[in-house]
Amino acid sequence: MSFQEDKAVVVFSGGQDSTTCLFWALERFKEVSAVTFQYGQRHSNEIDVAKDIAKELGVEHHVLDMELLNQLSPSALTRADIEMEEGKDGQPPNTFVEGRNLLFLSFAAIFAKQQGAKHVITGVCETDYSGYPDCRDIFIKSLNVSLNLSMDNEFVLHTPLMWLDKAETWELADKMGRLDYVKNKTLTCYEGIRGDGCGECPACVLRQRGYQQYIEAKGSE
Repeated sequence: MSFQEDKAVVVFSGGQDSTTCLFWALERFKEVSAVTFQYGQRHSNEIDVAKDIAKELGVEHHVLDMELLNQLSPSALTRADIEMEEGKDGQPPNTFVEGRNLLFLSFAAIFAKQQGAKHVITGVCETDYSGYPDCRDIFIKSLNVSLNLSMDNEFVLHTPLMWLDKAETWELADKMGRLDYVKNKTLTCYEGIRGDGCGECPACVLRQRGYQQYIEAKGSE
């Protein structure tokens, strides 16, 4: 199968980061599709949001069943009866789903190969994140090599947000003319509330703090 330099697949959850990455990809590649994973996440409306955004943007969208991950890796993001807690003694918080990005990116690459796409985009970030080990740049680079060796292909894993904090991620969305869209249409909240979310969970606190920092910096220019 021949690969197209202008064809890309975005790992897409409908959240702030992956939606920003989707807009980033749409500006750079001629043909873009999005793949969302159903893994028994705490709030299934995450998938509905991803579907809605993809439809609005006219992006081909696929939902893949990864329910096995829920069985293997219970966490506060996959179990409603587990209360969210911050990590202790250098450990990640209990919202960390073991193996999630390893499996998601592996399956996204398999999907990309079937589509003839060379590029896979993900919104992981090492600068302003929750301490998840599978968001680190060294992991992405290692996996990129492994995927290429495993399928004898030349995939390129793109991480546009890797070295951006949340304020800079908002800035990127604004530069693409998508700030209001990302703010109002995406779902980042661990409680499953679209837009500004619950305002209290770790994801909402990080998102809102970054937004305020960006707006204040922009206003002082």
